Amino acid sequence: QVQLVESGGGLVQPGGSLRLSCAASGISFSIYTMAWYRQAPGKQRELVATITNGSSTNYVDSVKGRFTISRDNTKNTVYLQMNNLQPDDTAVYYCNARRGPFNLWGQGTQVTVSS
Repeated sequence: QVQLVESGGGLVQPGGSLRLSCAASGISFSIYTMAWYRQAPGKQRELVATITNGSSTNYVDSVKGRFTISRDNTKNTVYLQMNNLQPDDTAVYYCNARRGPFNLWGQGTQVTVSS
């Protein structure tokens, strides 16, 4: 079955950390560019971080220095380590796999940053 399954979301206090995971199945994971997006209530979906099949990474300015995207091709999994979380990071976080015209989304995991 072709799918992406996210996990690791939850409620955290400002300044806290979470690590999101996204497990892929049914695709040749290592050849795909993987990405994390997020969507806050009333806002458009935003690209947060990408990692290519060669492990080059890019981040939106608002998370640089706080978030780290990584991948483990032996586990078909991409991660998003999120440190120093702030209330503005509250959103549903989505995993994405893309290669050419192929584009696959996970179901999303909620991250809430609140005291």
